[in-house]
Amino acid sequence: MPPEAALLHLYRTMRLIRRFEERVYHLFLDGEIPGTVHQYQGQEAVAAGVCDVLRETDWITSTHRPHGHALAKGVSARAAMAELYGRETGCCRGRGGSMHLGDVAVGMLPAIAIVGGGNTVVTGLGLAFQLRREDRVAVCFFGEGASNEGAFHEGLNFAAVRRLPVVFVCENNLYGASTPFRSVSLVEDVADRAAAYGVPGRVVDGMDVLAVREAAADAVARARSGGGPTLLECKTYRFVGHSRSDARAYRTREEEARWRERDPLALARARLPAPAADAVDAEIEAELDAAVAFARSSRDPDPASLSSDVYA
Repeated sequence: MPPEAALLHLYRTMRLIRRFEERVYHLFLDGEIPGTVHQYQGQEAVAAGVCDVLRETDWITSTHRPHGHALAKGVSARAAMAELYGRETGCCRGRGGSMHLGDVAVGMLPAIAIVGGGNTVVTGLGLAFQLRREDRVAVCFFGEGASNEGAFHEGLNFAAVRRLPVVFVCENNLYGASTPFRSVSLVEDVADRAAAYGVPGRVVDGMDVLAVREAAADAVARARSGGGPTLLECKTYRFVGHSRSDARAYRTREEEARWRERDPLALARARLPAPAADAVDAEIEAELDAAVAFARSSRDPDPASLSSDVYA
């Protein structure tokens, strides 16, 4: 694609994620969406930039904050919204909800809400691809808090030793829930930890979708060619609380304002012709109107199917 068309495509993905999350916020407050939600506003450039270089046959694992990853990997807004409503037409037939969003048809394992849970599962995916000699890559999204979990180190070490086709993407938004990363780690950059396992570690501006895409393209190409894993650390910021009950009292409004000046959507939009961006914005609104209408009109799961697809 020409550079402008490529950036417009990335902007569209980010705009879809942002407006999806904003719609979900109000629908949750209105009581239409059950449970809780962990939202992705501010981090859109990471999901958009990474998933843009993946094939449909490549796989990703996600976290308790999966909406952005799902939409970027190809889960439709209709299927994602219906899942949040708990409808049978959802991408997990209403069984997963917000924290277990995914669709194997587009290469997204239903999200794993356990912190660090995807860091070892992704090595299993990579190992399967390697043993089957399949030209596929597995990508793991996780937060900086997960880098203090044993699963992070075990998964990265195993992937390194076996040279698995895996990319580890740390979304460092500075806070594990309400805990500043600086208070639980003497290593400022999670990417520095890659050296202990003999793999490349790279710090990326997670608010710049083109920078994320470039770094991800290099890491995915390395993984696909047999070079083994890469640890990408995307420095980013969530504009909202950890979950809907979080009032963000642990961080200053001055800090939030500084990061909002680097809104990834605004940075991308500034590089685009206004009419083209406006057309995308209108298209997204129509798509989300249809997604909400679809979710509202969809049927609930049959209670008789409660134990279907449940394994002990």
